[in-house]
Amino acid sequence: MARFLVALVLFIGWCSPTLAGEVKMLAKALTFYASFDEQVAGDFGGGALTVKARSNHPTEKGKFVYEPGFSPKAFRIARGQGIHGGALEAVDVLPNNGRIFFPAKGNIAYKKGGWGGAVSVWIKTDADKLLKTPFCDPVQITQKGANNGGIWFDFNNARPRDLRMGAFSAVPEGQKGIGEDDPNAPMVRVPGIGLKQTDWHHVVLSWDGFDDESAMAFAKLFIDGKLIGAVRGKIAMNWDLEKTGIYIAVNYIGLLDELAIFNRPLTEPEVAQLHQHPDALAKLHPQRPPENK
Repeated sequence: MARFLVALVLFIGWCSPTLAGEVKMLAKALTFYASFDEQVAGDFGGGALTVKARSNHPTEKGKFVYEPGFSPKAFRIARGQGIHGGALEAVDVLPNNGRIFFPAKGNIAYKKGGWGGAVSVWIKTDADKLLKTPFCDPVQITQKGANNGGIWFDFNNARPRDLRMGAFSAVPEGQKGIGEDDPNAPMVRVPGIGLKQTDWHHVVLSWDGFDDESAMAFAKLFIDGKLIGAVRGKIAMNWDLEKTGIYIAVNYIGLLDELAIFNRPLTEPEVAQLHQHPDALAKLHPQRPPENK
């Protein structure tokens, strides 16, 4: 904590007064951060900072196998190739519907009765040329599934592919959730987004009022600092945090960097600051020493 406060003071000293204030507020709201400069792990958080892997159970349908760590054949650190420092590079798809995740407990501000939050991440990919599967989720936070208590953004199977944000409530036991292709699904769609492998793009999901029966919730999608659209309505995740994951790079091919999670929705000026200063969070949090594999 002392190192963090020293870094914060030094960084604020370098900033304009306006930026310094924004950074200070963001630092207070941060619950998880992964720079991916040196390792496939988090740098800061209130929960576990190492990744785990989940795959389909080989014989029991609907069940999963969980393992610590990740496959170095699919994921590695691309040093010096991030929007700042290194980046997570995903080069292949895991077998058996495999995916990696950070445990949500301690790293996300979920609270029954009402809560808000935000995810900020940078991506660099060409969804139309690089992806090998029908769907890809750079970030998906869920316990059960994308349309059953999940907030995420993905690339779908259109040609050219769309970028979509979804904020789906948990489905009562025995009921079927609304389909992602339903025109009434709680989603924001960006048709044929056409990202290029040469360019970095900043994506932010920001929400409030989740799991609050008395409030109308919202979830907003920002791309490159600009508000794209929002979902509004009653949204309840009903998560068991012991079973919930912050899934990253699901079927993703490309670079992913500067993953950050906050305990409240971000304002439009804060999103703009993160977009304009992609190194801000890295300067606040000294890197963890690389882990021995």
